[in-house]
Amino acid sequence: MVSPKDFDFGAHLFAIGTKVNCRKVHVSSRRLLSLADLSTQSRCTYTRFMNMHARQTGEIQRPLIDSYGRQVNYLRVSVTDRCDFRCTYCMGENMVFLPKSEVLSFEEIQTIIAQFVARGVRKVRLTGGEPLVRRDIMKLIAALSESHLAQGTLDELTITTNGSQLARHAAELARLGIRRINVSLDTLDNALFTEITRRGRLSQVLEGIEAAQAVGIAVKLNMVAMKGVNEDEIIPMMEWAHARGYELTLIEAMPLGEVALDRADAHLSLKQVHDRIAERFTLEHIAKRTGGPARYKRVTETGGTLGFITPLSHNFCESCNRVRLTCTGQLYMCLGQDDRVDLRAALREGGVEALDAALDRAMIAKPKGHDFVAERIQTPSVVRHMSVTGG
Repeated sequence: MVSPKDFDFGAHLFAIGTKVNCRKVHVSSRRLLSLADLSTQSRCTYTRFMNMHARQTGEIQRPLIDSYGRQVNYLRVSVTDRCDFRCTYCMGENMVFLPKSEVLSFEEIQTIIAQFVARGVRKVRLTGGEPLVRRDIMKLIAALSESHLAQGTLDELTITTNGSQLARHAAELARLGIRRINVSLDTLDNALFTEITRRGRLSQVLEGIEAAQAVGIAVKLNMVAMKGVNEDEIIPMMEWAHARGYELTLIEAMPLGEVALDRADAHLSLKQVHDRIAERFTLEHIAKRTGGPARYKRVTETGGTLGFITPLSHNFCESCNRVRLTCTGQLYMCLGQDDRVDLRAALREGGVEALDAALDRAMIAKPKGHDFVAERIQTPSVVRHMSVTGG
Protein backbone atom coordinates (compact mmCIF):
# COMPACT_ATOMS: atom_id res chain seq x y z
CA MET A 1 0.00 0.00 0.00
CA VAL A 2 1.14 3.53 -0.74
CA SER A 3 2.54 5.31 2.28
CA PRO A 4 0.21 7.93 3.73
CA LYS A 5 3.19 10.26 3.84
CA ASP A 6 3.83 10.24 0.11
CA PHE A 7 1.64 9.33 -2.86
CA ASP A 8 1.15 10.14 -6.56
CA PHE A 9 -2.12 10.11 -8.47
CA GLY A 10 -0.54 9.73 -11.91
CA ALA A 11 -2.09 11.37 -14.93
CA HIS A 12 -5.53 11.95 -13.48
CA LEU A 13 -7.23 15.14 -12.34
CA PHE A 14 -9.32 14.84 -9.21
CA ALA A 15 -11.61 17.43 -7.71
CA ILE A 16 -12.32 16.46 -4.15
CA GLY A 17 -14.89 18.19 -2.00
CA THR A 18 -16.39 17.44 1.38
CA LYS A 19 -19.21 18.79 3.50
CA VAL A 20 -17.05 19.44 6.54
CA ASN A 21 -15.68 22.93 5.81
CA CYS A 22 -12.82 21.96 3.53
CA ARG A 23 -12.12 23.63 0.18
CA LYS A 24 -12.00 21.76 -3.11
CA VAL A 25 -8.53 20.52 -3.92
CA HIS A 26 -7.35 20.07 -7.52
CA VAL A 27 -4.54 17.57 -8.05
CA SER A 28 -2.69 18.03 -11.33
CA SER A 29 -0.92 15.34 -13.34
CA ARG A 30 2.07 13.70 -11.62
CA ARG A 31 2.15 16.15 -8.76
CA LEU A 32 3.50 14.58 -5.57
CA LEU A 33 1.51 15.37 -2.45
CA SER A 34 2.40 14.96 1.18
CA LEU A 35 0.38 15.04 4.38
CA ALA A 36 1.82 18.49 5.03
CA ASP A 37 0.47 19.71 1.68
CA LEU A 38 -2.96 18.41 2.50
CA SER A 39 -2.96 20.06 5.89
CA THR A 40 -2.76 23.48 4.25
CA GLN A 41 -5.98 22.74 2.36
CA SER A 42 -7.76 20.77 5.04
CA ARG A 43 -6.72 17.62 6.86
CA CYS A 44 -10.09 16.05 6.22
CA THR A 45 -9.34 15.75 2.48
CA TYR A 46 -6.49 13.35 3.19
CA THR A 47 -8.85 10.42 3.59
CA ARG A 48 -10.43 11.23 0.23
CA PHE A 49 -7.07 11.20 -1.52
CA MET A 50 -5.99 7.87 -0.09
CA ASN A 51 -9.29 6.17 -0.79
CA MET A 52 -9.35 7.39 -4.40
CA HIS A 53 -5.76 6.31 -4.95
CA ALA A 54 -6.46 2.82 -3.66
CA ARG A 55 -9.42 2.50 -5.98
CA GLN A 56 -7.33 3.60 -9.00
CA THR A 57 -4.43 1.26 -8.24
CA GLY A 58 -6.54 -1.82 -7.57
CA GLU A 59 -5.47 -2.19 -3.97
CA ILE A 60 -8.01 -2.92 -1.21
CA GLN A 61 -11.32 -1.39 -2.18
CA ARG A 62 -10.70 2.05 -0.70
CA PRO A 63 -9.12 1.06 2.61
CA LEU A 64 -10.39 2.82 5.70
CA ILE A 65 -7.67 5.38 6.43
CA ASP A 66 -8.37 8.29 8.72
CA SER A 67 -7.10 11.86 8.62
CA TYR A 68 -4.01 10.94 10.64
CA GLY A 69 -2.82 8.10 8.42
CA ARG A 70 -4.14 5.30 10.64
CA GLN A 71 -5.74 2.39 8.80
CA VAL A 72 -8.80 0.88 10.45
CA ASN A 73 -8.65 -2.91 10.15
CA TYR A 74 -10.45 -3.90 13.35
CA LEU A 75 -14.20 -3.65 13.92
CA ARG A 76 -15.96 -4.24 17.23
CA VAL A 77 -19.66 -5.00 16.89
CA SER A 78 -22.11 -4.85 19.78
CA VAL A 79 -24.88 -7.30 18.91
CA THR A 80 -27.03 -6.40 21.94
CA ASP A 81 -27.14 -3.95 24.82
CA ARG A 82 -28.63 -6.63 27.08
CA CYS A 83 -26.64 -8.43 29.73
CA ASP A 84 -27.38 -10.88 32.51
CA PHE A 85 -24.92 -9.02 34.79
CA ARG A 86 -25.03 -5.41 36.02
CA CYS A 87 -21.36 -4.72 36.68
CA THR A 88 -20.90 -1.58 38.74
CA TYR A 89 -18.41 0.04 36.35
CA CYS A 90 -20.40 -0.82 33.21
CA MET A 91 -24.09 0.00 33.69
CA GLY A 92 -26.74 1.09 36.13
CA GLU A 93 -28.39 -1.51 38.35
CA ASN A 94 -31.83 -0.76 36.93
CA MET A 95 -30.70 -0.44 33.35
CA VAL A 96 -33.51 -0.03 30.82
CA PHE A 97 -32.68 -1.93 27.65
CA LEU A 98 -33.61 -1.04 24.11
CA PRO A 99 -36.73 -2.43 22.43
CA LYS A 100 -35.89 -5.11 19.88
CA SER A 101 -37.20 -2.92 17.06
CA GLU A 102 -34.27 -0.53 17.55
CA VAL A 103 -31.61 -3.22 17.36
CA LEU A 104 -29.88 -4.15 14.11
CA SER A 105 -31.13 -7.36 12.52
CA PHE A 106 -28.65 -10.14 11.81
CA GLU A 107 -28.97 -9.37 8.09
CA GLU A 108 -28.05 -5.74 8.69
CA ILE A 109 -25.10 -6.72 10.86
CA GLN A 110 -23.86 -9.09 8.16
CA THR A 111 -24.20 -6.43 5.46
CA ILE A 112 -22.32 -3.83 7.49
CA ILE A 113 -19.55 -6.26 8.40
CA ALA A 114 -19.24 -7.35 4.76
CA GLN A 115 -18.69 -3.75 3.69
CA PHE A 116 -16.04 -3.24 6.36
CA VAL A 117 -14.30 -6.43 5.22
CA ALA A 118 -14.41 -5.25 1.60
CA ARG A 119 -12.57 -2.14 2.73
CA GLY A 120 -9.78 -3.88 4.57
CA VAL A 121 -11.03 -4.87 8.02
CA ARG A 122 -9.32 -8.14 8.99
CA LYS A 123 -10.57 -8.67 12.52
CA VAL A 124 -14.11 -8.56 13.92
CA ARG A 125 -14.99 -8.86 17.59
CA LEU A 126 -18.57 -9.43 18.73
CA THR A 127 -19.44 -7.73 22.01
CA GLY A 128 -22.46 -6.59 24.00
CA GLY A 129 -23.87 -6.17 26.51
CA GLU A 130 -23.35 -9.89 26.66
CA PRO A 131 -23.29 -11.20 23.07
CA LEU A 132 -24.20 -14.77 23.99
CA VAL A 133 -27.57 -13.75 25.48
CA ARG A 134 -28.92 -12.55 22.12
CA ARG A 135 -31.41 -15.04 20.71
CA ASP A 136 -29.98 -17.21 17.91
CA ILE A 137 -26.56 -15.59 18.21
CA MET A 138 -24.90 -18.79 17.01
CA LYS A 139 -26.69 -18.40 13.66
CA LEU A 140 -25.02 -15.03 13.18
CA ILE A 141 -21.62 -16.41 14.15
CA ALA A 142 -22.10 -19.35 11.76
CA ALA A 143 -23.01 -17.00 8.91
CA LEU A 144 -20.00 -14.77 9.54
CA SER A 145 -17.73 -17.79 9.80
CA GLU A 146 -18.95 -19.20 6.49
CA SER A 147 -18.87 -15.85 4.68
CA HIS A 148 -15.52 -14.59 5.92
CA LEU A 149 -13.41 -17.03 7.94
CA ALA A 150 -13.93 -19.89 5.50
CA GLN A 151 -13.22 -17.60 2.54
CA GLY A 152 -10.08 -16.12 4.08
CA THR A 153 -11.39 -12.55 3.98
CA LEU A 154 -11.15 -12.27 7.78
CA ASP A 155 -8.10 -13.21 9.81
CA GLU A 156 -10.09 -13.52 13.00
CA LEU A 157 -13.62 -13.55 14.35
CA THR A 158 -13.76 -13.46 18.12
CA ILE A 159 -15.95 -12.44 21.06
CA THR A 160 -15.78 -10.71 24.41
CA THR A 161 -18.05 -12.34 26.98
CA ASN A 162 -18.78 -12.39 30.70
CA GLY A 163 -18.59 -16.18 30.50
CA SER A 164 -22.03 -16.90 31.91
CA GLN A 165 -23.28 -18.64 28.74
CA LEU A 166 -19.92 -19.96 27.60
CA ALA A 167 -20.17 -23.54 28.84
CA ARG A 168 -23.12 -24.36 26.58
CA HIS A 169 -21.70 -22.60 23.52
CA ALA A 170 -17.96 -23.36 23.71
CA ALA A 171 -17.94 -26.47 21.52
CA GLU A 172 -19.98 -24.81 18.77
CA LEU A 173 -17.82 -21.68 18.88
CA ALA A 174 -14.72 -23.79 18.38
CA ARG A 175 -16.34 -25.65 15.48
CA LEU A 176 -17.15 -22.33 13.80
CA GLY A 177 -13.54 -21.19 13.92
CA ILE A 178 -13.42 -19.06 17.06
CA ARG A 179 -9.80 -19.52 18.14
CA ARG A 180 -9.67 -17.20 21.14
CA ILE A 181 -12.01 -15.23 23.37
CA ASN A 182 -11.84 -12.56 26.04
CA VAL A 183 -13.64 -13.23 29.31
CA SER A 184 -14.33 -10.48 31.84
CA LEU A 185 -13.34 -11.64 35.33
CA ASP A 186 -12.59 -9.11 38.07
CA THR A 187 -12.26 -11.36 41.10
CA LEU A 188 -12.04 -14.97 42.27
CA ASP A 189 -13.89 -14.20 45.50
CA ASN A 190 -17.52 -15.33 45.42
CA ALA A 191 -18.88 -12.53 47.59
CA LEU A 192 -16.99 -9.79 45.77
CA PHE A 193 -17.97 -11.26 42.40
CA THR A 194 -21.63 -10.96 43.35
CA GLU A 195 -21.05 -7.43 44.65
CA ILE A 196 -19.40 -6.29 41.40
CA THR A 197 -21.75 -8.05 38.97
CA ARG A 198 -24.82 -7.60 41.21
CA ARG A 199 -26.28 -10.92 40.05
CA GLY A 200 -23.66 -13.20 38.47
CA ARG A 201 -22.43 -16.58 39.72
CA LEU A 202 -18.67 -17.06 39.76
CA SER A 203 -18.92 -20.85 39.44
CA GLN A 204 -20.87 -20.48 36.19
CA VAL A 205 -18.19 -18.25 34.68
CA LEU A 206 -15.35 -20.54 35.75
CA GLU A 207 -17.20 -23.49 34.23
CA GLY A 208 -17.46 -21.60 30.95
CA ILE A 209 -13.77 -20.70 30.94
CA GLU A 210 -12.81 -24.33 31.51
CA ALA A 211 -15.19 -25.48 28.76
CA ALA A 212 -13.64 -23.08 26.27
CA GLN A 213 -10.13 -24.19 27.09
CA ALA A 214 -11.16 -27.84 26.85
CA VAL A 215 -12.20 -27.42 23.19
CA GLY A 216 -9.02 -25.58 22.25
CA ILE A 217 -10.13 -21.96 22.51
CA ALA A 218 -7.41 -19.69 23.91
CA VAL A 219 -8.72 -17.67 26.85
CA LYS A 220 -7.66 -14.18 27.82
CA LEU A 221 -9.07 -12.78 31.05
CA ASN A 222 -9.88 -9.08 31.33
CA MET A 223 -9.75 -7.65 34.85
CA VAL A 224 -10.83 -4.07 35.59
CA ALA A 225 -8.48 -2.88 38.33
CA MET A 226 -10.31 -0.88 41.01
CA LYS A 227 -8.68 0.75 44.01
CA GLY A 228 -10.14 -0.47 47.26
CA VAL A 229 -12.23 -3.07 45.46
CA ASN A 230 -10.03 -5.74 43.89
CA GLU A 231 -6.51 -4.28 43.86
CA ASP A 232 -5.31 -6.86 46.41
CA GLU A 233 -6.48 -9.63 44.09
CA ILE A 234 -4.44 -8.62 41.06
CA ILE A 235 -1.35 -10.67 41.83
CA PRO A 236 -3.33 -13.73 43.01
CA MET A 237 -5.44 -13.49 39.83
CA MET A 238 -2.29 -13.34 37.71
CA GLU A 239 -0.80 -16.39 39.40
CA TRP A 240 -4.09 -18.30 39.15
CA ALA A 241 -4.55 -17.46 35.47
CA HIS A 242 -1.00 -18.23 34.41
CA ALA A 243 -1.03 -21.55 36.26
CA ARG A 244 -3.96 -22.58 34.06
CA GLY A 245 -2.64 -21.26 30.77
CA TYR A 246 -4.79 -18.12 30.56
CA GLU A 247 -3.51 -14.68 29.66
CA LEU A 248 -4.50 -11.80 31.93
CA THR A 249 -5.03 -8.20 30.88
CA LEU A 250 -5.54 -5.44 33.44
CA ILE A 251 -7.76 -2.51 32.48
CA GLU A 252 -8.11 0.94 34.02
CA ALA A 253 -11.73 1.84 34.77
CA MET A 254 -12.92 4.24 32.08
CA PRO A 255 -15.13 7.31 32.67
CA LEU A 256 -18.17 6.12 30.71
CA GLY A 257 -21.76 6.72 31.82
CA GLU A 258 -23.32 7.32 35.21
CA VAL A 259 -22.62 4.21 37.27
CA ALA A 260 -22.59 3.20 40.93
CA LEU A 261 -18.81 2.97 41.12
CA ASP A 262 -17.17 6.06 42.63
CA ARG A 263 -14.58 6.70 39.95
CA ALA A 264 -12.37 9.07 41.91
CA ASP A 265 -12.09 6.66 44.83
CA ALA A 266 -11.77 3.55 42.65
CA HIS A 267 -9.33 4.87 40.04
CA LEU A 268 -6.14 2.83 40.13
CA SER A 269 -3.24 3.77 37.88
CA LEU A 270 -1.87 0.69 36.17
CA LYS A 271 1.56 2.28 36.21
CA GLN A 272 1.46 1.90 39.98
CA VAL A 273 0.18 -1.66 39.61
CA HIS A 274 2.96 -2.45 37.14
CA ASP A 275 5.61 -1.13 39.53
CA ARG A 276 4.08 -3.09 42.40
CA ILE A 277 4.14 -6.33 40.43
CA ALA A 278 7.69 -5.61 39.24
CA GLU A 279 8.85 -5.59 42.87
CA ARG A 280 8.02 -9.29 43.12
CA PHE A 281 8.23 -10.55 39.54
CA THR A 282 10.45 -10.13 36.50
CA LEU A 283 8.52 -8.37 33.74
CA GLU A 284 9.91 -8.53 30.22
CA HIS A 285 8.36 -6.44 27.44
CA ILE A 286 7.11 -8.45 24.48
CA ALA A 287 6.04 -7.11 21.09
CA LYS A 288 2.74 -8.95 21.05
CA ARG A 289 0.22 -7.68 18.51
CA THR A 290 -3.42 -8.68 18.77
CA GLY A 291 -5.05 -5.67 17.12
CA GLY A 292 -5.91 -4.15 20.48
CA PRO A 293 -4.59 -1.40 22.78
CA ALA A 294 -2.86 -3.57 25.38
CA ARG A 295 0.86 -3.47 26.09
CA TYR A 296 2.19 -6.86 27.11
CA LYS A 297 4.81 -8.21 29.50
CA ARG A 298 6.13 -11.72 29.97
CA VAL A 299 6.21 -12.72 33.64
CA THR A 300 9.36 -14.81 33.96
CA GLU A 301 8.39 -16.59 37.16
CA THR A 302 4.96 -17.72 35.91
CA GLY A 303 5.74 -18.05 32.22
CA GLY A 304 2.51 -16.21 31.43
CA THR A 305 1.54 -13.03 29.62
CA LEU A 306 0.29 -9.92 31.41
CA GLY A 307 -1.36 -7.08 29.50
CA PHE A 308 -2.03 -3.47 30.49
CA ILE A 309 -4.77 -1.30 28.95
CA THR A 310 -4.19 2.23 30.20
CA PRO A 311 -6.48 4.82 28.60
CA LEU A 312 -5.86 7.31 31.41
CA SER A 313 -2.28 6.88 32.56
CA HIS A 314 -0.81 5.97 29.14
CA ASN A 315 -3.21 6.23 26.23
CA PHE A 316 -3.01 4.22 23.03
CA CYS A 317 -4.53 6.69 20.56
CA GLU A 318 -1.52 7.09 18.25
CA SER A 319 -1.89 3.55 16.91
CA CYS A 320 -5.68 3.22 17.09
CA ASN A 321 -6.87 0.88 14.35
CA ARG A 322 -10.47 0.24 15.38
CA VAL A 323 -14.02 1.54 15.37
CA ARG A 324 -17.09 0.38 17.29
CA LEU A 325 -20.56 -0.38 15.96
CA THR A 326 -23.41 -0.30 18.46
CA CYS A 327 -26.37 -2.65 18.32
CA THR A 328 -28.44 0.26 16.98
CA GLY A 329 -26.10 0.87 14.06
CA GLN A 330 -24.23 3.89 15.41
CA LEU A 331 -20.54 3.83 14.49
CA TYR A 332 -18.30 5.37 17.13
CA MET A 333 -14.86 6.21 15.82
CA CYS A 334 -13.49 6.59 19.35
CA LEU A 335 -14.51 4.98 22.62
CA GLY A 336 -13.76 8.22 24.45
CA GLN A 337 -15.73 10.65 22.29
CA ASP A 338 -19.39 10.99 21.34
CA ASP A 339 -18.97 11.68 17.62
CA ARG A 340 -20.73 8.99 15.61
CA VAL A 341 -22.09 8.12 12.17
CA ASP A 342 -25.48 6.47 11.74
CA LEU A 343 -24.84 3.40 9.58
CA ARG A 344 -28.30 1.96 10.16
CA ALA A 345 -29.98 5.00 8.63
CA ALA A 346 -27.54 5.02 5.73
CA LEU A 347 -28.13 1.34 4.99
CA ARG A 348 -31.91 1.49 5.32
CA GLU A 349 -32.30 4.67 3.29
CA GLY A 350 -29.66 4.25 0.61
CA GLY A 351 -28.41 0.68 0.63
CA VAL A 352 -24.78 -0.39 0.36
CA GLU A 353 -23.75 2.67 -1.66
CA ALA A 354 -24.95 5.02 1.08
CA LEU A 355 -23.36 2.78 3.70
CA ASP A 356 -20.03 3.03 1.89
CA ALA A 357 -20.26 6.81 1.79
CA ALA A 358 -21.02 6.82 5.51
CA LEU A 359 -17.78 4.92 6.14
CA ASP A 360 -15.90 7.68 4.31
CA ARG A 361 -17.50 10.28 6.57
CA ALA A 362 -16.54 8.22 9.60
CA MET A 363 -12.87 8.16 8.61
CA ILE A 364 -12.85 11.93 8.20
CA ALA A 365 -14.45 12.34 11.63
CA LYS A 366 -12.22 9.89 13.52
CA PRO A 367 -10.43 12.03 16.14
CA LYS A 368 -6.75 12.08 16.96
CA GLY A 369 -7.39 10.99 20.55
CA HIS A 370 -9.98 10.38 23.25
CA ASP A 371 -11.29 12.71 25.95
CA PHE A 372 -10.49 10.54 28.98
CA VAL A 373 -8.62 12.66 31.53
CA ALA A 374 -7.58 11.28 34.91
CA GLU A 375 -7.94 14.68 36.60
CA ARG A 376 -11.70 14.70 35.97
CA ILE A 377 -12.48 11.03 36.21
CA GLN A 378 -15.28 11.59 38.74
CA THR A 379 -17.45 13.12 36.00
CA PRO A 380 -17.86 10.83 33.00
CA SER A 381 -16.05 12.10 29.91
CA VAL A 382 -18.68 10.28 27.87
CA VAL A 383 -22.26 9.98 29.11
CA ARG A 384 -23.19 6.69 27.42
CA HIS A 385 -22.65 3.44 29.30
CA MET A 386 -19.96 0.99 28.28
CA SER A 387 -22.68 -1.55 27.53
CA VAL A 388 -24.13 0.79 24.89
CA THR A 389 -20.89 1.16 22.93
CA GLY A 390 -19.76 -2.42 23.41
CA GLY A 391 -17.16 -3.71 25.84
